[in-house]
Amino acid sequence: MKSPKIVVTGMGIISAIGKDVEENFSALKQAQSGIGTIEILDTLHQQEFPAGEVKWKNAEIADFLQLPKKHHFTRAALLGAYAAKQALQQANLTSHLKDVGFVNGTSVGGMDKTEQLYHQFKDHPDNFPFIEAQHPGFTTNEMANYLGINGTVSTISTACSSGANAIMMGARLLKQKRLKQVLVGATDCLSKFTLNGFHSLRILSSELCQPFDEQRKGLNLGEAAAYLVLETEEEAHKRGQPILAYLESYANANDAHHQTASSATGEGSFLAMQEALNAAELLPKQIDYINAHGTATPNNDLSEGMAIQRLFEEIPRVSSTKAFTGHTLAAAGAIEAVYSILSLQNQCVFPNLNLKEQMKDLKFSPHTTFTKQKVNYVLSNSFGFGGNCSSLIFSKA
Repeated sequence: MKSPKIVVTGMGIISAIGKDVEENFSALKQAQSGIGTIEILDTLHQQEFPAGEVKWKNAEIADFLQLPKKHHFTRAALLGAYAAKQALQQANLTSHLKDVGFVNGTSVGGMDKTEQLYHQFKDHPDNFPFIEAQHPGFTTNEMANYLGINGTVSTISTACSSGANAIMMGARLLKQKRLKQVLVGATDCLSKFTLNGFHSLRILSSELCQPFDEQRKGLNLGEAAAYLVLETEEEAHKRGQPILAYLESYANANDAHHQTASSATGEGSFLAMQEALNAAELLPKQIDYINAHGTATPNNDLSEGMAIQRLFEEIPRVSSTKAFTGHTLAAAGAIEAVYSILSLQNQCVFPNLNLKEQMKDLKFSPHTTFTKQKVNYVLSNSFGFGGNCSSLIFSKA
């Protein structure tokens, strides 16, 4: 029996370059980065490390979402609920959500709250509920309750591939006919833990990041949330719901090379891309655009670049959008899924910002301008710690 086609019928996003899909596309088109000085996160490194921060305070987002004065939303949950509502609204699923599932990716979860309240827990019992916020599922459950989704709810936490893996899991649930629709995506916010953690790995840049540049010095962190509504093509037609794009295929591989570093040969990246192509029954030459993971770290860009060269005889246009938003960790795969769909809808390729010098070890250089072109298939890469590598392929509606 032929597997049902999985389609996207709703999208929502908030990032450093915009509070909705339209604003994000406008910034991508105009090459306007959202990376700058940290203002909202209280950290000693505010002036030292630029980041892709959403310039919207927690209290303001809570007011917009009409939350009660006493709520247990972390910043990740606030960003996530905001973006998720957009996706559900576009998919015309604002009520009657009993057949809708929710698969959420997050790695920061609520640690922004636990680190903020750590020294107050002993003397302030009112804050006790936030002790559980350290677990990523806490953020997911708060969002699900707010959105009115009380059926299948699950959390994926595989570091920077979380968002892509949430999309994959949602598609599998649909193919197994466990759900009619599923809300999938991810949310992560800036926190002291992640900022200090990446600083300890010596992969944060004090300058604007330069993906795939010979002189790249490291990544800029970011925060964001993005969600897609997935359903089968048959269900979308039954509801009369416009199709935004097809989720053609997906794959996950793990080379288990190192806790935080990619393998020098890009084995996990290669296997994920290869399996995604095989699952879609596509040849490498049919991919029109690769939205690369492209973190701007010396290790990642070389590893991913080597994997691309190994798989593609004719390399399509490649770019990383992380110089727009910063590396948004778990949310990266989700926001870049939205960007991949925008590429298909608008028949365009987005620029790789800040490139000055081609990498000597690669035969290709990323695309640096916003360009209109024919785009039928987009490959989106998301690679996480521990060698957890995921690739998604989207096709034009």
